[in-house]
Amino acid sequence: MHKEGFPLHHFHYSRLPDSVLIETAEGLIKLTPYSAEIIRVRYTLERTFSAQASLMIVAQAPTPVDFTICETEDSLSVSTAALSIQINKQTAAFTYLDSSGAILTKEPDKGGKTLAPIDVVTTVFDQAAAVQAEQGADGLQAHGAAGTQVVDRQAYHTKLEFEWAEGEALYGLGSHEEGMLNLRGQHQYLYQQNMKAVVPILVSTRGYGIVLDSYSLMTFHDDAFGSYLWTDVDDELDYYFIYGPSLDQIVGCIRSLTGQAPMLPKWAFGYLQSKERYKTQDELIEIVRQYRQRGLPLDCIVLDWQSWAGELWGQKSLDPERFPDPDGLLDKLHALHARLMVSIWPIMRSGGENWQEMRAHGYLLGNQATYDAFREEARALYWKQANAGLFAHGVDAWWCDCTEPFEADWTGAIQPEPEERMRINTEEAKRYLDPEYINAYSLLHSKGIYEGQRGTTSRKRVVNLTRSAYAGQQRYATITWSGDIVANWETLRHQIPAGLNFCLTGSPYWTVDIGAFFVRRRPDLWFWNGDYDRGIVDLGYRELYVRWFQYAAFLPMFRAHGTDTPREVWRFGAPGDVIYDTLVKFLRLRYRLMPYMYSLAGLVTHANYTMLRALPFDFRHDTNTYAIADQFMFGPALLVNPVTRPMYYDVGSRELEGVGKTRSVYLPTGS
Repeated sequence: MHKEGFPLHHFHYSRLPDSVLIETAEGLIKLTPYSAEIIRVRYTLERTFSAQASLMIVAQAPTPVDFTICETEDSLSVSTAALSIQINKQTAAFTYLDSSGAILTKEPDKGGKTLAPIDVVTTVFDQAAAVQAEQGADGLQAHGAAGTQVVDRQAYHTKLEFEWAEGEALYGLGSHEEGMLNLRGQHQYLYQQNMKAVVPILVSTRGYGIVLDSYSLMTFHDDAFGSYLWTDVDDELDYYFIYGPSLDQIVGCIRSLTGQAPMLPKWAFGYLQSKERYKTQDELIEIVRQYRQRGLPLDCIVLDWQSWAGELWGQKSLDPERFPDPDGLLDKLHALHARLMVSIWPIMRSGGENWQEMRAHGYLLGNQATYDAFREEARALYWKQANAGLFAHGVDAWWCDCTEPFEADWTGAIQPEPEERMRINTEEAKRYLDPEYINAYSLLHSKGIYEGQRGTTSRKRVVNLTRSAYAGQQRYATITWSGDIVANWETLRHQIPAGLNFCLTGSPYWTVDIGAFFVRRRPDLWFWNGDYDRGIVDLGYRELYVRWFQYAAFLPMFRAHGTDTPREVWRFGAPGDVIYDTLVKFLRLRYRLMPYMYSLAGLVTHANYTMLRALPFDFRHDTNTYAIADQFMFGPALLVNPVTRPMYYDVGSRELEGVGKTRSVYLPTGS
């Protein structure tokens, strides 16, 4: 509780029709069963609980769920048919148990919930002040004038502590660039960043999950500093405790709270060809024709950034010089049985029609460049612009890039330390967004795209590739990818657990840039740090690309993308070359698996299934699987074991000697 380690001195409870209200000397606690498997827990130091609507939770206020209350001299227990929470009357420490009385997890005996009062500081900008804008490797960056910092309101840092059990594995919290699977013994700063997609959901192999209804900077600790989740700015502590016990059942409960994932179109499970970048409509059409003439399957070609005219960054219409006939472009692509995905951005350079319209309505944030996705009217205008400039011409899918939408660490030759990266990125976000909601921009941006398109027509399913994510975003037909990663074997190894952790949060669709975004190295930029300065000429890169391609053939979305070097399949050789033949083999295998994958997509939508599965999804009884970060199940039938180390070539096409040509695989008990 608020004063750690102090006895409460006062503990009184009331049974309400749908919940239990506990009054203590250190605040109010409310337990509300949402089902037999889900109990919502709220803790406040105020006289009443916050009336603020949740952005992530869509489950309606529940009709009363059957629950019982049992009071002893020392404790109070609130129990459903599946789950029980036992509360220490002296410290309000929680113990979570299943229906048999077995402990799932517990808080420290002193109590595990802390609220520390803070001032919430926001920045007020003079809209007439000058704005600095420049283009970097990651797109347009715009910075408002200094602004005036004001205390907007009071809120709290929150802290939720646990005593996790020996041998227990924890997963989730999003997609992590560092490459860990089991989060035990780890520390994570949880904020949106190019290669980090945050989802505030934790899942345990002991059969429970936690959905933390918070949108601010968070940290996760299971280290020398303790075992807890901490949030930067919240009105109260608000979370949902879920009992599965299977991971599939936990995911089902997560989606019952945060929304179901709609069906993607069948073509979205085919092959998507992308690169940075195709520059004209003739080039787009010719690439698709090449795939058709070579007998290679392809479902979608992707138009990356700078499709707009001149320097009008973020304008949601095509450059009339390079794309003179948008209707004709889409007609020709569709006649070739291909779709078009187009990159759109939340940031706009001054001067363009989209920017002028946003500014005239007052819908831009303090940098006078990024639209305010937290305003419903601004989201509607953003969709109106995207519809008029792109969707009305027949565009099939969206690539919502830079949905963090601020990052400040992509500069300089030396990568900042993790704490410094967290500080400079979150400080930049807090300049323009309410500090309580800096992690939620992508959720609202995706909402605007989904509701806009579905409100325009129901004849075309939404497909939205985004770089950031949040709890509930799956209900808006999004696929998240792992950001602008670099080409080396370590990064490939890191992708596997990144995707598995992400999908353990209930978000089913995740992917990568096959072959990595950055292939070469620029000494002046720490993030442009690939190993292969010669690109596809280097046989070492070709081998890495093949392994990445093989791995991605078993991801929910199969998409090649990147800069520095071409990505079309025929750039890697000709028929008869082992590299080319292997790429074609796995490309065609992907299409042989199409009935399987599309059936899995149906299970995702209609049965809360997860197709990209860490081994404990199916083998939770085998504790050896808990730390296996380089194998996974793709659906119920395929155990995937990517090759993640070179066997034939090193950097510079140097042939490797004495390297084995085998890969070990663990077969789980009962498989």
